[in-house]
Amino acid sequence: MKKSLLVISIMLVFAISLIGCATTGDLEKLQAQEKQTSVKADQALQAAQDAKAAANAAKVDTAAQLEQANTAAMKAADAAARAENAVKMAEERAKVAEEKATVAEEKAKKADVIFQKSMKK
Repeated sequence: MKKSLLVISIMLVFAISLIGCATTGDLEKLQAQEKQTSVKADQALQAAQDAKAAANAAKVDTAAQLEQANTAAMKAADAAARAENAVKMAEERAKVAEEKATVAEEKAKKADVIFQKSMKK
């Protein structure tokens, strides 16, 4: 009885140890999963690098556009200042012309008065 109990115990231990071990199929499945995971990680890394490159390109584009906008704004401000100066100069010229017209009108009236006096004689 002791021998049969010992044999049964050994068989039980052997069966338990075989159940706990991984089979070649299990190892192959695990390797396949690891390869898939590695491929997905590589794809994710590539996608991240592509996104980073696109972001950098967009950043460079944005900086260039900002520089162009600043240049355009400065040119517009300069043009506005020149236009403002031109308006002031035109207003001054208009005042001078108006004053000359007034003086000419007064001279014409005086000349007319003198002419009228000379015609009465």
